Amino acid sequence: MSGGCSTACSGRRTRRRGWRPSWRSGREFGREADRQFPAREREGSKKEVRRESMARIAFIGLGNMGGGMAANLAKAGHDVRAFDLSADALTRAEAAGCLPAADVVAAADGAEVVVTMLPAGSHVEQVHADILAALPPAALLIDCSTIDVATARRVAEGATARGLAAVDAPVSGGIAAAGAGTLTFMVGGSQAAFDRAHPILAAMGKAVIHAGGDGAGQAAKICNNMLLGATMIATCEAFALADRLGLDAQAFYDIASVSSGQSWSMTSYCPVPGVGPETPADHDYQGGFAAALMLKDLKLAREAAADVGAATPIGGHACDIYADFVKGGAGRLDFSGIIRTL
Repeated sequence: MSGGCSTACSGRRTRRRGWRPSWRSGREFGREADRQFPAREREGSKKEVRRESMARIAFIGLGNMGGGMAANLAKAGHDVRAFDLSADALTRAEAAGCLPAADVVAAADGAEVVVTMLPAGSHVEQVHADILAALPPAALLIDCSTIDVATARRVAEGATARGLAAVDAPVSGGIAAAGAGTLTFMVGGSQAAFDRAHPILAAMGKAVIHAGGDGAGQAAKICNNMLLGATMIATCEAFALADRLGLDAQAFYDIASVSSGQSWSMTSYCPVPGVGPETPADHDYQGGFAAALMLKDLKLAREAAADVGAATPIGGHACDIYADFVKGGAGRLDFSGIIRTL
């Protein structure tokens, strides 16, 4: 199941490691409230308000990203019914406060909100086909998978035809951000659907941005990741060239990270071990955002460009480079591991 996210170094080499009446002052009202309502009653009232704001949520897809996201929803107090084909993923979800479900229909039965985090558009369509009949009227579907724009629009139309609300809400960030609840969500859908989805997504992320109508979230995601893939390759090439020219990697980082060549791939996700903040490069390119997933997103961008007649030669070349990298057996490595090919 699929899916950025620090500070630059200094010159030295760094190893990262109730209501208030208008005719009274708040203080006066507070004293009277203390006399009339015991503290326990007032605290109980607060808990009731919090309880009423919680939702019954079906979460389908508990992979590297989905597991942490579901855990954060449970931590926020939501009633999360979770499903994944992996028994280990279900065990971890249960330990995080979710209730494991036997299948997607059991998870969705009576759910007010359904969140999906799945590998491809075909999986999203199949899950929607299986669960729509089990949902109550006006349920909200939130798809956080990264899929093609056409499928995102198609599933939203299918939900709307049944009187349900739907948004596409792919994420930016990695496994650590999913666990920490600091993802960025780019959301496509109507304003009304976005307003309903916002508090659910806010429990899992640091930023929730309305990109536009159905499919706009997916459009933003594939454009963003095409840019990310291309800039990571260019960043790696720059470090490789600097090395051959005899320039120390830390010295080049200190210069480029505060100059016009600066990018997220340079300052937040440096592909060179021991330089900049801690990244997958410091762990032999394990963890992070797998090269196979970057290739998937670059392919989606290439297909979308072909569909609308957009010229993306650099994005297309980045796709070819990552295709060769993955074909060579590096699909599980972090995408910054592309530096090993230079």
